[in-house]
Amino acid sequence: MGKWHDFLEDQISVRPDAIALTDNGGACWSFAAFGQAVSDLVAELQVRGVRPYDRVMIVCENCCAAIAALFACSRIGACAVPVNARQTQGELMRIIEHARPAVVLLTTAASPDATQHAGRMTAEALVGSFGQFHVAAPFASAPDADLDDVAVMLFTTGTTGTPKGVMLTHDNVRFGGMTSANLRGMTREDVVYGVLPITHVFGLCSVVTAASYAGAQVRLEARFSAARLYDQLRDGVTLFSAVPQMHALLMQYAKEQGVDGVQDCALRYTSSGAAPLDPAWKRKAEAFYGVPIQNGYGLTESTAGVSASNNDLGDPDISVGKALPGVKVRIDETVEGGSDGIGEVLTAGPHVMKGYYRNAEATDAALQDGWLRTGDLGYFDEHGRLHIAGRSKELIIHGGFNVYPPEVEAALNDHPQVIQSAVIGCTVEGDELVYAFVQAAKGDLPDVEDLKGFAAARLAGYKRPSRIVVATELPAAPTGKILKHRLLDHFADQLG
Repeated sequence: MGKWHDFLEDQISVRPDAIALTDNGGACWSFAAFGQAVSDLVAELQVRGVRPYDRVMIVCENCCAAIAALFACSRIGACAVPVNARQTQGELMRIIEHARPAVVLLTTAASPDATQHAGRMTAEALVGSFGQFHVAAPFASAPDADLDDVAVMLFTTGTTGTPKGVMLTHDNVRFGGMTSANLRGMTREDVVYGVLPITHVFGLCSVVTAASYAGAQVRLEARFSAARLYDQLRDGVTLFSAVPQMHALLMQYAKEQGVDGVQDCALRYTSSGAAPLDPAWKRKAEAFYGVPIQNGYGLTESTAGVSASNNDLGDPDISVGKALPGVKVRIDETVEGGSDGIGEVLTAGPHVMKGYYRNAEATDAALQDGWLRTGDLGYFDEHGRLHIAGRSKELIIHGGFNVYPPEVEAALNDHPQVIQSAVIGCTVEGDELVYAFVQAAKGDLPDVEDLKGFAAARLAGYKRPSRIVVATELPAAPTGKILKHRLLDHFADQLG
């Protein structure tokens, strides 16, 4: 199919003066300027000895310079390793030890956290048409032929112990970008809001790569701000992909401003991914935007996309849609928690990763007989649409009954004071209890007993939370996705 950076070359050849990228640091690049920035950065990296099959770690937050680094790696034949700058020093060092990069680029102009990391690494400044980086080198590294045709290595969110580097090939990334662009009907007239971190596959493929394929403009944001998003939606943004938490925080912001919605704007497509929808929330969000909320499902190992919806405004469907073109999906009911049509979601096709870097055991466990085992539980409805019941490892077995966290979360999220919620199981002797963590606005916290009664009216007894914690913030990844594995420690004082 070609190389990742070919998308950029195609745009340069037909519309060099069109705006390709902007960021909130003030950069504004045409496709020609974008191409020149990539060329100049390629030269700088090659001077520093970067060769094909090397790894280039990019410690960044969203900005034009970070995108230039990704495409520069593609031109060289090196593997880009984008890592969110907001990770701790310990997390970064574990990734460095695992990926063994030749150099580390840090987007110090766009990220105060990258600046702090650069200081600890005694990195040198690098300034050019591509913007500003700091560069740390050399490291104990060597080209690795196992990375043949690997474009990018992404480390999965919230991993503990040895990091898992997901190897995505040029074909993976290109397929993900083209499929996302076609799904959204993306054209060169579109203005795409790029707040999803490019260190995550959703932002990398479904936003940046899709836009480079279609020739659309991307407005990059280093960090999510509901106020900034609200302003951008009123200033020409036509496509906005997000996780549900971003939508929820935007609607809360608008409510605080006394505004009912943003219907009078150019927005024509918005979608939600990385977490389940619930019917009441979807109705509220569609009324707020005035356009359908499309849902989708994917994971890092599947280059984001497995399935997606294509619904009309007001359609009550809360599935993650049908399999994308070229993608196969089936359900394995033999796993724990599998019954009555529910089982582990398996997928195969050109979107599936090459494997985990330097981790043959994990690769063999995930890739079996040509299928990727996602670890997610799901089922098909009568229309062939996929529904996700939750992570198989997050399944709660309470009193001998299966409890699927998304169902409990959907019930709680229907409460007018709840912004979002997260439900997990807490192991006790001989059982698992259902614990719920609810986010609400400061100054508008719901009463816990009221929430319990609200849930009781909507859920069978065995599904009802035995504990509910109310807070103004929940621990979250840079994407906004709630980090469930941190909830018990984060709220230990309140749980007693």
